[in-house]
Amino acid sequence: MSRSNLKVNPRYRRTKIFPMSLFGKQSADLQIFRSFGKTPAEQLWLVLLSLAGVLLHLLFYSNLGFHRDELLYLSLGEHPDFGYFSVPPLIGILALIVVKIFGYSLFAVKLVPALAGGAMVYLATLTAKELQGSLFSQLLAGTGLICSILFLRTFSLFQPVFLDVFFWTVSFYLLVRYINTNHRTSLFYLGVAIGFGFLNKYNILFLVLAVLVVLPFTRYRKLFISKELYVAVFIAFLMVLPNLIWQIMHQLPVLDHLDELRDSQLSRMSSATFLTDQLLMIFPATLLALPGVCCLLFSRRLEKFRLIGYTMLVVLVLYLLLQGKSYYSAGIYPVMIAAGAVCCERYLRSNVLRWLFILLLLLLTGAMLPMGVSSKPPDKMVAYFDKVAKMTGSDAVRRFEDNKYHSLPQDYADMLGWEELTSVTNKAWLEVKQKEQCLIYAENYGQAGAITILGKQYNLPEAISFSDNFRYWTPRKLDREITSLIYINDEPGEDIRQLFGNIREVGSITDPLAREFGTKVFLCTQPQSSFNRLWDGKMQALLQRKN
Repeated sequence: MSRSNLKVNPRYRRTKIFPMSLFGKQSADLQIFRSFGKTPAEQLWLVLLSLAGVLLHLLFYSNLGFHRDELLYLSLGEHPDFGYFSVPPLIGILALIVVKIFGYSLFAVKLVPALAGGAMVYLATLTAKELQGSLFSQLLAGTGLICSILFLRTFSLFQPVFLDVFFWTVSFYLLVRYINTNHRTSLFYLGVAIGFGFLNKYNILFLVLAVLVVLPFTRYRKLFISKELYVAVFIAFLMVLPNLIWQIMHQLPVLDHLDELRDSQLSRMSSATFLTDQLLMIFPATLLALPGVCCLLFSRRLEKFRLIGYTMLVVLVLYLLLQGKSYYSAGIYPVMIAAGAVCCERYLRSNVLRWLFILLLLLLTGAMLPMGVSSKPPDKMVAYFDKVAKMTGSDAVRRFEDNKYHSLPQDYADMLGWEELTSVTNKAWLEVKQKEQCLIYAENYGQAGAITILGKQYNLPEAISFSDNFRYWTPRKLDREITSLIYINDEPGEDIRQLFGNIREVGSITDPLAREFGTKVFLCTQPQSSFNRLWDGKMQALLQRKN
């Protein structure tokens, strides 16, 4: 087909208004779509797709409440620092910004990951373009990402995970772009992306390690003798240095966190569970991801991107060997889905096949939507998951991290009961006569986060706890004599029973679907001996154990 034919053919004139050839046969005419956003119509398609990803989350944001982890990360924003016990500082800084702008709004907390989700969809289309895909490939990549359970769940929660997936995807995109252009600026931006990724979650070090393992076996081994690579490394190092100093000053709490994680969760992970979850957590985009990784590894069309495919395999092997959680590898899948979209366009040559494939993704997503977002009230979601378990013979989505099965998936169960807990705690607080001599103690960070964040509507003081980063905010020495204690736990410990003469249960979480179902609030009064002396002893023991 000659250039003159391209200019006069009315089929191509229509693409300025509506890209009709988007779903047409593959031929040389698709070269007009090789440039991302070449026309306003093309840009509009991609922007609308990204906005659809945002709106999909905001439609259902209020069906449940704050997540346990969201309450923790909002609490981090109350104490800005260069590091925290379980995470680097970025999520705390972001929480501080969100609260300063919007206050403690559930909508605002859900808006941030939803917007990041829209940016992720746009980034997926960019990645497909860099993988030599047409406009159809870009739209298919964005649609596939939106349809994945991974996207739906990750970008509905204010957690470091959504930023982790984002920075992994940015890093892969920059690697792909460097392969295409050989521009050193891509490496410098990669250093920035890795730096931000590290400041959000140390998990991105596995991506760095995988790339370093694969690089010597590719033609890009020459990077080891290029100054551009070391400039990128230096940029990343400067960015993460404040957090490294914080870790050293606090005696490397990340190691304590890893020990706790290994004992409580990772030791229960099996290779079979990990591999099964890899297929489930991106469904139905598995239909794109599997062809995508195969093309990255074996296709001649994507031969120059072998580095990306091998890096993904090494990441999976590392997590298998170290018994990582299933979602730790989530960052490899947006690029895999983009590669699958580029691969599939070769075989979906007609309008009918292309529309049918997209329709299949949408229908599967509609049927499985409650697995990704809380699209129904809690009781109806229970009925939905009961039906799914009966139809499939599998109930893996309702398995908690302790490998036990419950009525709802763990993320949903973690979003119930906190308002009730805070209300009961306020009831106990109102009964305290000398409030300046009272403490509120919570056994875990979810409870402490609920009192700290949701308790602001009742003017409750911040809870104290030895869980997660709350241990750093707990006073080492009390400056006043404590005569009453509001104690949040399943049951009072023996030391509390011996110390207080009057221990009364004020209330508990009564929602059976909540993960914290049965958690009680006790009002402890009439101390038989000095609470401060007991506190000093506990703090000394804690410090000695730390040293």
